[in-house]
Amino acid sequence: MSTNQTPARRHSPQVYRRRRLVVLLGLIAVVIAVVLIIVRPGGAQGEPDTSGAPTASPVGTPEPTTIPTEATAADGDPCSPEQITVEPITDKTVYEAGEQPQLSVTITNTGKNVCVLNAGTAAQVFTIKSGDEQYWTSTDCQTDAVDAEVSLKPGTPVSSAAPIVWDRTRSTPDTCAGAREAVPAGGASYHLSVSVDGYESADLTKQFQLY
Repeated sequence: MSTNQTPARRHSPQVYRRRRLVVLLGLIAVVIAVVLIIVRPGGAQGEPDTSGAPTASPVGTPEPTTIPTEATAADGDPCSPEQITVEPITDKTVYEAGEQPQLSVTITNTGKNVCVLNAGTAAQVFTIKSGDEQYWTSTDCQTDAVDAEVSLKPGTPVSSAAPIVWDRTRSTPDTCAGAREAVPAGGASYHLSVSVDGYESADLTKQFQLY
């Protein structure tokens, strides 16, 4: 029996180069994987990964300021102009010769709370005009005027306890002691306006005629 062994077959140089190339590519892939683990793509080298970490608020950030709302009116407060309606009243719209108009006023609280005002005769002013000319004012020769504080309930009109009678004459503060001039009649048209405690019926007048 022969002891001679068949020599191992030698591979060509191309096979060895391919094997070396495969090993080299494997090493490169391992190095790249390690680099990607240490340094995140898109981030600065050496900076820790802070994705998902809660963001701390800056120290000393002021709290939002709460703006206070307007105070709500309470029962017993003084009346405000926007909640008061003053309406002049006459007992007729047409007065025949010799009839004297009786003048009064109705005050209505259109707000939501009970309010207080002075509704006494000292705080009432009745004015009668025809066109732009003023003929009579209740305060020109007023006597025994009194103050009277009144609580007005919402939606409950309050009217004069007793009307003022107009004698159909022109008034001035200088004519209170003697006879006064009669105003034009014969179908003349007049307008009554009233103010109470400074609240006026400027946009609401009562028209009537004198014969």
